[in-house]
Amino acid sequence: MGEWNKKQRFAALLSGERADRPIVSGWRHILDKEQNAKDLAEATVAFTKQFDWDWVKINPRATYYAESWGNTYDFQDYRSVFPKQTRAVIQKASDVWDIHEKKAIESTPLKEQLEAVKQIRQGLPDTPLVQTIFSPLTVLLFLAGQSAYVNDTVYGSENPVTIAALLSEQRTGVHHALHAIAMTLADYVIELNRAGADGIFYAVTGTANPDMFEAAAFNEFSRPYDLIVLEAAQQGKRILHTCGAHAQPERFSDYPIDGISWDTKAAGNPDLDAALNATKIGGVDHALFAANDIGRIHAQAEEALSIMANQPFILAPNCSIPVNVTDEALIQLRQSVLEKETME
Repeated sequence: MGEWNKKQRFAALLSGERADRPIVSGWRHILDKEQNAKDLAEATVAFTKQFDWDWVKINPRATYYAESWGNTYDFQDYRSVFPKQTRAVIQKASDVWDIHEKKAIESTPLKEQLEAVKQIRQGLPDTPLVQTIFSPLTVLLFLAGQSAYVNDTVYGSENPVTIAALLSEQRTGVHHALHAIAMTLADYVIELNRAGADGIFYAVTGTANPDMFEAAAFNEFSRPYDLIVLEAAQQGKRILHTCGAHAQPERFSDYPIDGISWDTKAAGNPDLDAALNATKIGGVDHALFAANDIGRIHAQAEEALSIMANQPFILAPNCSIPVNVTDEALIQLRQSVLEKETME
């Protein structure tokens, strides 16, 4: 191939092939620009152009999936990247039976995100785009006011229905709800492809941590519903992100995915030398961006590129970059790939 473009690199690397160089991107929440499609699209396009990212992980507000079934939030009051929950749809375990399948184009929050994707596509016609999707299990936990992370709580959620109560009192109902959510998200990813997305960034949040769900429970309540969504997304590239500590990326080696992202620096997680089938994405501790630790960002990026020198690889932060990141830190991440290319 002669001169590579962004879409060719993205497609090749996520097909397990090498390109002329690794690619790089970063993503963050822009909290005052995530409440409508126009603002999110304009902010995403500007952010991408400013740092000339090779591809885009769209970072919508973290609650848009749960909003589709009626959760409500106070968007004037955030803790970290989460607005304060004002209502959870599942107030008692039996409420799981009230979660029903929806068509994406009939759901106001999902329609809003489809419109954002269309506008981002117009603003970035030649840049690969993937949309963030949370797993059905994660969405269900949100609907119950539960966090998907060990030792964490949803901001504003008081006395949420416990996971133990859901599973012990309404096991069949939980499966009903998860299937409804999975079918809705499957329909949504098909619409995303029509809107111009090149794939999805499928986030299995802290639910892969065995302290949240042991292997048998994960295989019962996450795996079959993950596969419904991922199989619906086969027209584009599928990147899976397993979030947090003890994220077990090897658990997903038989999933139908093209890329795998995890926190290579968190407790209990393997580094980039892990034996995984999908193209690896990450390598740089996202917490370094909050501290503006330019030296360590450079060192970790350089080390990651060295480890992965002879393999298809996408350099990225290991999770969403903190909102207080500086331009200087993001420029360093971008430059790392260009410096490597120049050296070679």
